[in-house]
Amino acid sequence: MTRRRDVETAEPLTEWVTGLLPRVPSEDPYDRPPRGREREPYDEFERYATAEPARSQGGWSTRTRDREPWSYAEEAPAHRPNPISGAAEAARHRETAEVEPYDRSGRLFFHIVFWSALATSVELWWLNTPAGSIRTTADILIAAGRLTGMVGGFLLLAQVLLMSRVRWLERWIGARSLLIWHRELGAFLLLAILAHAGLIAVGYSKLTNTPIVEGTWSLLSTYEDMISATVATGILVGIALLAIRAIRRMMNYELWYYLHLSTYLVLLFSYGHQFAAGQELSKPGFGQYFWAGLYLFVIACVLWGRIISPIAFNLRHRLRVEDVVPEAFEMVSIYISGNRLDELDARAGQYFRWRFLTKGCWWQAHPFSLSAAPNEQWLRLTVKVVGDHTESLQYLEPGTRIFAEGPSGVFTADRAIRPRALLIAGGSGIAPIRALLEDLPEQTVVIYRSRSEEELLFRDELDFLARSRNAQVWYVIGSRDDPAPRHLFTAKGMRELVPDVRRRDIYLCGPPGLVDVSMRTMRKLRVPRRQIHLDPFEF
Repeated sequence: MTRRRDVETAEPLTEWVTGLLPRVPSEDPYDRPPRGREREPYDEFERYATAEPARSQGGWSTRTRDREPWSYAEEAPAHRPNPISGAAEAARHRETAEVEPYDRSGRLFFHIVFWSALATSVELWWLNTPAGSIRTTADILIAAGRLTGMVGGFLLLAQVLLMSRVRWLERWIGARSLLIWHRELGAFLLLAILAHAGLIAVGYSKLTNTPIVEGTWSLLSTYEDMISATVATGILVGIALLAIRAIRRMMNYELWYYLHLSTYLVLLFSYGHQFAAGQELSKPGFGQYFWAGLYLFVIACVLWGRIISPIAFNLRHRLRVEDVVPEAFEMVSIYISGNRLDELDARAGQYFRWRFLTKGCWWQAHPFSLSAAPNEQWLRLTVKVVGDHTESLQYLEPGTRIFAEGPSGVFTADRAIRPRALLIAGGSGIAPIRALLEDLPEQTVVIYRSRSEEELLFRDELDFLARSRNAQVWYVIGSRDDPAPRHLFTAKGMRELVPDVRRRDIYLCGPPGLVDVSMRTMRKLRVPRRQIHLDPFEF
């Protein structure tokens, strides 16, 4: 049983703290089995000597920053990147690089522009509605239908813009916030479009004194581009059904992604309907020019973010697979080399969408975070085998070309507003957390949650970074029902381990369960929301 000098006051926690002795490697840690060689699961983790027998019901294990490390002097084989030397290389690169500071005024500016443009759209309806023209029930229904149509058309453009992947928008808003806004606006968009269709159909039927079915058919057959508008509405309803969490979980990522791209068809079909049937847009004037400008702006952002920028990025850097290294059972790291990596505008904690140009993989692009801070020699991503695509990544051959999109995300050190940070990771969520540890200031605390010691990733690298950056790394081992993990993720337990938690930035990455319980703990501790940064597993 050991106690750490910096947590002596945390009496309840020290009952579960077990100090592990330094590991003595029986072999070069980078001498991994060659491709195709049979290996027993977890064989690289069976090299521990403990101060006392391990407890059977979970617990804590810590690697103190002042303990003598085992030697990291040996370099990896020439054909394999060394993550320890890579961390030092990344640190030297950051010392000389000019990092653009995070400008928090971008979100406010976006809000102002969004609401101003929406108000202008509503004003167009107001200006094109003569005084005294709304008298009967039919007039009220048709006017409400026109208004919801204008709002729905604007929200559709906003939806497409939010997912255009332009860097300035992600920088201002944040990838997670964009995803949340996209989902919330999607619900309002669907309601607005359905209300528009329903109000116009009922209002027209009352105006012509015909049954609703007959009046609706008359609308579809009489007015221009009504068929395309109906198709667009049907696609929107289909996308809304795909957004239901229970349905989305039954679909693989690729199917959901390609079906979701049908949103662009909605944009195409609705364009003709708006400018042909819309009273505010059918005649030349400010309204027509304003909406044409909105369409051109959104389309330009989509072309730049989805096509032009990725092509330019890949032509400049020409990424390719350098090596694939097993990390643990069903976990592999992919090392990537390329041209002019010193000019790569990427930060620790960000992710790319990776498309490996080999048989069976070329048609799929998946988002994976960097598991080490980028340096001039290589990039690294770490993948958990959870499906057919990720399983095939274990067998990538060195030299395989890659088409990447990014970097994306604002799970980065420049978002911090406090001088110290607390990083909480679970499972493969340790990948961006491990990378962030290279970028954040000294005295960072890392809490790494794992069901068993065998599932821990990057332990050597985390220990090395903890010593070199004067940080603390806590390994929390056991099931969710074990006493130590349960106690930690309470307000009392978290305060015992990290007394100044309210004065730190909190970075969370892991399965939804870990993120949810951590968020509840931070709310009980009254940690300000602006100090909490999330990178949850979701699409």
